[in-house]
Amino acid sequence: MAPAPEAAPAGLLPLVNGQPVALDQALDAAAALLRGARQPLFGGLATDVAGARALYGLACATGAISDAAQGPAMMAALRALQDRGGYTTTLAELRSRADLVLCLGGLPTAAAPRFFERPEGVAPHTVLQLGGDVPPAGHAPPVEHIAPGADPFHTLAALAAVLAGHALPKPDPNLAALAARLQAATYAVVVAEPGRWQANAGLVVEGVNRIVSLLNARGRAAALWLGGGEGAATVNQVFGWLSGLPLRSRASPAGLAHEPLAWDAQRLLADGAVDAVLWVASFSSTLAPNLRPPASGLPMVVLGDATLALPPRPAPTVFIPVGTPGVHHAGHLIRTDGTVLLPLWPVPTPPPSGLPSVAQVVAQLSQRLERTHG
Repeated sequence: MAPAPEAAPAGLLPLVNGQPVALDQALDAAAALLRGARQPLFGGLATDVAGARALYGLACATGAISDAAQGPAMMAALRALQDRGGYTTTLAELRSRADLVLCLGGLPTAAAPRFFERPEGVAPHTVLQLGGDVPPAGHAPPVEHIAPGADPFHTLAALAAVLAGHALPKPDPNLAALAARLQAATYAVVVAEPGRWQANAGLVVEGVNRIVSLLNARGRAAALWLGGGEGAATVNQVFGWLSGLPLRSRASPAGLAHEPLAWDAQRLLADGAVDAVLWVASFSSTLAPNLRPPASGLPMVVLGDATLALPPRPAPTVFIPVGTPGVHHAGHLIRTDGTVLLPLWPVPTPPPSGLPSVAQVVAQLSQRLERTHG
């Protein structure tokens, strides 16, 4: 059982319908809101492993559908894997074995500034960039930029055709040269961020998977998909461990169900398919604007930082401030490649914040719901 959360510090109190209240009152109001919902949505899901485990239990108890703020980008790679399979690798494998790295659509350094840092003694990669902005001069390691056509999916399809040995009516010499270098590599890795392509991410993922599959027919290649920040990849992994299904799933007395398209959080809200929202954002919404609660007229419980406190609104609203993993309390996150559990340690900034973790708050909500059902 998670320990009871401490009282929030002065100036950062829970709110019920815009009015400051004690934490117990906010928890009671949040439990009542979830108890009265027939189909709740758990969204945002920016939390750590402990928070994700607690949320899964609460989702089972309430029959909630769960989707992360980064769900659209994350699901593009996942759906391609579900449909046709794929070849993926890890950061350690890329650093120690790959001799050619192809960055698709731009360098990953905006989202992962330390991506190219390597252990000493390992030979540097040959780094190519297909599309995106021209890399800055003096970038380490050196990056060779290749300018494709305007349509990234068309470019990937043409590259796949060249790799497959098909004649093109208007061959691009740049793509022919790129195909030759990929085929000559001992171990080529395509690095990409699905979030770059928004609604077209699925097409790009399919294109990359086709290229990697062709290269593996006579060599070795893999893809490395980056994304799932703000805890999205962590929650997806934890839900997978506990249920066998990723996000956009529901566990209820009727059993487990997974709908990767229909249960997109934005679609559910637009279609009026849910009647309450539990929004979780224990990481800074200032740094990640997509973590802000959706503009919705539904009853809502928000677990997050002070910037997420919603003003008074017609629908019932409960705001409970929570701490940030790695700042206010210890925790764990799953790395972007899904293979390593990263420990987080609180920042030593006395006095203690007194903010509860997501796991602590959700445990208290679950206990209130259990007492009601019991």
